Amino acid sequence: MIETLTFARTYRYDIRKSGITLPATLTSGDKSIECEAKLDSGSSLCVFPRRYGEELDFDIESGLHRRISTATGGLDAYGHWLTIQALGFEYEAMVFFAKDHGYNRNILGHHGWIDRLRLGLIAYDGKLYFSDYNDPLE
Repeated sequence: MIETLTFARTYRYDIRKSGITLPATLTSGDKSIECEAKLDSGSSLCVFPRRYGEELDFDIESGLHRRISTATGGLDAYGHWLTIQALGFEYEAMVFFAKDHGYNRNILGHHGWIDRLRLGLIAYDGKLYFSDYNDPLE
């Protein structure tokens, strides 16, 4: 049986970089940070470095604490509500900032990003197909 999928947009990502890298913007109030973030289907949460949270004026440890398990161990992080913008979409989401200053990855995970989209992927070509989850299927 052949399945047909329909997506509103396509994004060509750079296959020379490790993982699926997307331009993203984090916004809280009148402050914004532009960065590159990795789309990570293995991550439950959206996680960013502590310095980003500090630049957005969050009191990091006042957020919702989570201990996050990773392939190399784990880290403590604190969640704060903000706006994530990427791929032309903008969502309010809880984003977690690492407790330790040494964490330096920008991750768009399931809760807050991937769960808001319908996605298709052709990794060999570096093509990501996507639509807002609530867009009508055609």
